[in-house]
Amino acid sequence: MTADLCQWIEGHAASSPGKTALLFEDAVISYRDLYHRVYSATAFLRETHQLQRGDRVAYLGFNSPACLVLLFACARLGAMLVPLNWRLELPELAGVLSHAGAGVLFADATHQDQATALVQRYPRCAAVASAELEPGQAAPYPPATTRDPAIDLNMPVLLVYTSGTTGRPKGVVLTQNALLFNALNSIHMHGLTAAAHVLSVLPMFHVGGLNIQTTPALYAGATVSLHQRFDPTATLAAIRAQRPSHLVLVPATISALIQHPDWQRTDLQCLQMLTTGSSVVPHTLIEVWHDRGVPVIQVYGSTETGPVALYQRPKDALIAVGSVGQGALHTRLRIVSDGAEATTGQSGELLLRGPNLFREYWQDPAATTEAIEDGWFHTGDIGYRDERGFVFIHDRKKDMVISGGENIYPAELEQVLNGIDGIEEATVVGMPDEKWGEIPVALVVAAAPAGLTASKICAAFEGHLARYKHPRAVVFVPALPRNAMGKVLKHELRDALKTGAIQLPERN
Repeated sequence: MTADLCQWIEGHAASSPGKTALLFEDAVISYRDLYHRVYSATAFLRETHQLQRGDRVAYLGFNSPACLVLLFACARLGAMLVPLNWRLELPELAGVLSHAGAGVLFADATHQDQATALVQRYPRCAAVASAELEPGQAAPYPPATTRDPAIDLNMPVLLVYTSGTTGRPKGVVLTQNALLFNALNSIHMHGLTAAAHVLSVLPMFHVGGLNIQTTPALYAGATVSLHQRFDPTATLAAIRAQRPSHLVLVPATISALIQHPDWQRTDLQCLQMLTTGSSVVPHTLIEVWHDRGVPVIQVYGSTETGPVALYQRPKDALIAVGSVGQGALHTRLRIVSDGAEATTGQSGELLLRGPNLFREYWQDPAATTEAIEDGWFHTGDIGYRDERGFVFIHDRKKDMVISGGENIYPAELEQVLNGIDGIEEATVVGMPDEKWGEIPVALVVAAAPAGLTASKICAAFEGHLARYKHPRAVVFVPALPRNAMGKVLKHELRDALKTGAIQLPERN
């Protein structure tokens, strides 16, 4: 049994040392080179920063080899990597850093100023430039006997923050074993082998960018082309020049490629499939790729599931368009309605169980107990299974909005709205959008005398929440519908927006 995740890299470095592991900008990093970087980073964390089992290491930056090096170095140390969402505002990042209790913060060149400001707010953490992880020119090849025998796959290795329905971020703890079985699920889904070439363009502060294909490819001994961030021009250029076999996109990035001037002139025959998910995927986006000969397969999951929990395989792409497939190889699925197993075609909540699932919410036992019951993770998502066994997702128990592949929780926006003078009450719901999948819409009841404008309300979000979380539209309404217990009936508001009963007079 693998002693820790770093053995993936160590094993490939021994058996295929010259095989390309990562392509990043002008750098070609072999598995031998990658293992050397991991070995050096492990020593740096241990000797320079005195990090040990259970400590947290944060990373703030765009996609880079440094993020992956830190992940495997943390695995070897028994520490946890905390990838920070660079789209967040400083107060949000400071809250995550403090809650995680990180001892060191690595930042790339673009985010050095933010890192300096963060450690001023949280002085227990030391800021380090990720460039310090670059290995020396003449460093010796690492010996194989660098493991701590007390560290095994049960050790936590990732602490990823995802907003909760109360608006307070929750830290999802994933063990090394969870990443291993997530990789095995992905390999089964995609048919990944050492011959695969994965193009990775989604941000690795999400488990989607990190774990749908990137880490599974390294388990398989494949090659990963890593882009700092998604850019449609660069993505299409990489498809033409590097001929990758696998690619993951969310609906918003799919739309950006399709609308790009280079779309039609880009030969897509190298792609064995396109993987997508994170929100409901419009059939029109899928069909455009099918017309170009590329099967589109969907994956379902969340931060808590690693994320690979349900998926289609390429053979399912054309026969189950719109489905998220079936249970993963190492993940069990139940669909439950009113406490009983849902029948075929009956909607219910998706419950998941398997070794790829998270261990707990960091320092939040109440939330952990609420989410996991008898070993089953209650996803809060509503779906059904058809007569062929394919699962379709069509609603959420929770109020989360997924816009451009990013999770947005209305509670966070509502906290800002409640602090704006002149607002009597307000709520936020998601509305379907062709480009983003969904957009957050603020519905506001203004206090008398009226003096508020939509622009003034939107301006109040600046500096408090990441730009992608801001409401895309503000609607003034006379009152919010409520039930007998005083709870706002958000489904009525969503329906009214969809049908046009509530119009959007102004969007930012």
